[in-house]
Amino acid sequence: MDTACPPRNWVDVTRDAATGVETIRAHFSGHAYDPHYHEEALVGVTEQGLQEFSCRRRLHRSTPGRVILIEPGEVHDGHAPAAEGFTYVMLYLPTGWLAETRRLVAADDRGTGDVGFPATLADDARLADAIGRAFAVLRAPEMPRLARDAALDAMVAALEPQLADGRPAGAGAQRAPKAARRAREMLHALMAEDPGLDALAGACGAADRFQLARAFRTVYGLPPHAYLVQLRLTAARRLLSGGEAPASVAAAVGFADQSHLGRWFRRAYGLTPAAYRRLCTNVPDRGDAAAP
Repeated sequence: MDTACPPRNWVDVTRDAATGVETIRAHFSGHAYDPHYHEEALVGVTEQGLQEFSCRRRLHRSTPGRVILIEPGEVHDGHAPAAEGFTYVMLYLPTGWLAETRRLVAADDRGTGDVGFPATLADDARLADAIGRAFAVLRAPEMPRLARDAALDAMVAALEPQLADGRPAGAGAQRAPKAARRAREMLHALMAEDPGLDALAGACGAADRFQLARAFRTVYGLPPHAYLVQLRLTAARRLLSGGEAPASVAAAVGFADQSHLGRWFRRAYGLTPAAYRRLCTNVPDRGDAAAP
């Protein structure tokens, strides 16, 4: 009888200061992370195991060698259906950096619109290899800047067949009911505050909080409260990657305290805020618990 324990979950993150590109390599068994989104475009490859995640209201299954493509703002989660779990690498590409790099690589004006991925999964060996190369080069501190830039340029060139332009900025929002669009704008403006759903519905012209919640979730993939949490987590990531202490970050973005931030951060990203800060900046936090 096999009594071996499943592999322990772990997450390893680095951030390239020159480009803002983050690299992540992680292993999860069972539940990986709750529904969340990123401001960046996500491109990655499953290395081992079966990786399941929901995105675009569908369940996707990625096996070793498959490329994962997630647009900025797309809500997704993660789960390992098999006991051995899964391992993957991912690059978080800032949209401004990606647009400029596409323009330079192609020597034309492409990439000036929103980032669009027609497919969430792709069987593209060239792109998978380019992602792996860029990941490895960004993880090698001895690599000169020229080598890093070349690897990233090659990855963006390989990514081009999987990209689609032509989605006008805010296209999804333009199709959204007016009340949902207004609620989203207010949540962005009131991120650090504590708005109530009844008051939000009244201010947005919805019939009641139930109508607003249904319309908001249909358009943006999350109910208003979960969307507000994601806004706060996104802002927290930016501050933590810049070296801010978790306690001050929690207060700045609207969490009750550092523990409150920590619970949500770990559910979404699989590691503590202090661990994420340390991995991005090499700045230790004296109050940090053991890294996951």
